[in-house]
Amino acid sequence: MGALRNRDFRRLWLADLVSQLGSRIDVLAVPLLATTVLGASVFEVSLLRTAESLPYLVLGLQAGAWCDRVRHRPVLIAADLGRAALIGSIPVAALFGVLGLPQLLAVVFGVGFLTMFFDIAHQTYLPRLVPREQLPDANARLATNLSMAAVAGPSAAGFVVQALGNATALAADALSYLWSALWLRRIRTPDVRPEPRERHLLREIGDGLRVVRGHPILRAISAYYAVTSFFQSMHLAIVIVFLSRNLGLAPWVIGLLSTSSLTGALAAGLTARRLGDGVGPVRAFLGGSLLFGLAYQLYPLTDRGWALACYVVAGFGSSYGVIVKSVFGTSFQQAITPPELLGRVNATVRTLICGAIPLGSLAGGGLAGVLGMRATLHVAAAGILVSVALLAPLRKLRDLPVTAS
Repeated sequence: MGALRNRDFRRLWLADLVSQLGSRIDVLAVPLLATTVLGASVFEVSLLRTAESLPYLVLGLQAGAWCDRVRHRPVLIAADLGRAALIGSIPVAALFGVLGLPQLLAVVFGVGFLTMFFDIAHQTYLPRLVPREQLPDANARLATNLSMAAVAGPSAAGFVVQALGNATALAADALSYLWSALWLRRIRTPDVRPEPRERHLLREIGDGLRVVRGHPILRAISAYYAVTSFFQSMHLAIVIVFLSRNLGLAPWVIGLLSTSSLTGALAAGLTARRLGDGVGPVRAFLGGSLLFGLAYQLYPLTDRGWALACYVVAGFGSSYGVIVKSVFGTSFQQAITPPELLGRVNATVRTLICGAIPLGSLAGGGLAGVLGMRATLHVAAAGILVSVALLAPLRKLRDLPVTAS
């Protein structure tokens, strides 16, 4: 059972499970809603992903400093309730016939803002619920949630969208955030407020930046995350439109295709810890990163008929790789960082990752208009593979350090 023996971690895990499943609905429903109902262009669809990640680019570092000043569970609960209200406004507006692209952009931006605080607080809260030696197992359990959502979510979302429509399907996502908030409220481990100290926002932000910049392994991993995030965002900004418009696939087919392609994520969630025990965390991390890059080369080869198998194989390999590298990269980051700086370090790394998303999304939408969508998918795939070279400082290691510096 590992970390699941911890009652409060089980509550966090259950909150995360259904929330992840619900969030998979808006990954499919929002771009399809913009494309099929509101008639949005490829560039306008890319703006939605840009709006979702823009808060990190603007306020990510500040959010990390603020999260190190406060208790984390109230932040998590407030973020869940706020996201439920924002997502729930979409089906309400659609019911009254007043939904438009400006509201959709505003909702996506608001959800992204709250998700920024949730993600930073969530990653900072976990080491307070489980002992340090259980962090890889706890992160693997949470990665399994992500894996199950990746496998079950798109197919379910595709059928729900097909049966009820895009806007109505988003109501299920709003309910998933309420579920998460209810389970988080049941956690009983004391969430101690950090000791009062002199507040200086820029100095606090600088402390987090210095930890990331000063540790060679963390610096290399963070740079790799940022570059892959940029090119992956180019891909994600247009791939649903590519499948819908270029290949003419129905929503339920896109959902089913995504489900079959993401079974690698489920396999990774179940095997990542044992893989790390067998070959070492560094080799597992590097292997997952290389597999992630190689698998992406198959996405642009996707076409009608048997060539759809390219999408499935690419999805299996990339989803397996991303879960493996996430488990060991996140565990290392949590273990190496002094507790009082964890929020700021998490925010710094996530700002590098998420700050690249709006830039990549805009680049994807812009390049697709000039080069075409298939050529843009090739550019994104090549960038993801080449970025593995940034991990060169890890090549002679077997184990990642697991103590704070």
